[in-house]
Amino acid sequence: MPTYRPGPVSLVIAALVALFLLMPLLAVIPVSLTPSRMLAMPSGELSLRHYRALIEDPRWIDSILLSIRIGVVSSAFSTVLALCFSLGVWMFQPRFTAALVGFVLLPMVVPPVVSAITLYFLLTSMSGVSSFFGYDTWLGVAMAHSVMTVPFATVLILVSLSQLDRRIDLAARGLGATVWERATRIIMPNIKFGIVTAALLSFVLSWEEIGVTLFITSVNAITLPRLMWMGLRDNIDPAIAALSVILIIITVLVLALRSFVVRMRGAG
Repeated sequence: MPTYRPGPVSLVIAALVALFLLMPLLAVIPVSLTPSRMLAMPSGELSLRHYRALIEDPRWIDSILLSIRIGVVSSAFSTVLALCFSLGVWMFQPRFTAALVGFVLLPMVVPPVVSAITLYFLLTSMSGVSSFFGYDTWLGVAMAHSVMTVPFATVLILVSLSQLDRRIDLAARGLGATVWERATRIIMPNIKFGIVTAALLSFVLSWEEIGVTLFITSVNAITLPRLMWMGLRDNIDPAIAALSVILIIITVLVLALRSFVVRMRGAG
């Protein structure tokens, strides 16, 4: 079967389009090197003061560590919930499967401000029960993020289950395997890629969540996106540009590593 290779004109057009799309990201690099205390392009002199501020200012370190903690807990919680729901729907096929799936996917289609207000009242009510979880606590934020990420994890796991041959589960059941054995030893190993993908996506969504976080936090649980939003709203801190450059570099390295691993597997 002949393979199509783009010509030089197509490559040039694709490169120009990619450059046009990347220009806003590339503009962040010189801004991060400005010696000014305000967000501005450097004028002749370059400085790393804003990169040093990310290390020396404990607020940035604390917010990064808090976002990682919330992301890990939220990812684990939402992945477990999505996995249990998806396995139950796939294995037992209840009569109202479509209604149940639609109910789980509601946070995906409901406007974020509606979810944020609902979670705000829920967490403020829970604060009266315990100060460990509730409004403006890291665990309360993790629970709220789980509510927002469960639909995405559910979709990914359901897609993985839809590609699994149901006769495998029927054969295991015919051989006397229990529900727990079928789920943990037969089904889950065959959809492990979907589970890992759901966990990673849940972590990323929790890491960048800002809309709901603004409603359910105040002064204690300051995540990284909230701190960046506060910096842009109050004084337009150029350290945000420096942090953006670091995140861009990490993203590029991860994508390059993934491409390298895929290429090595293809060569092997």
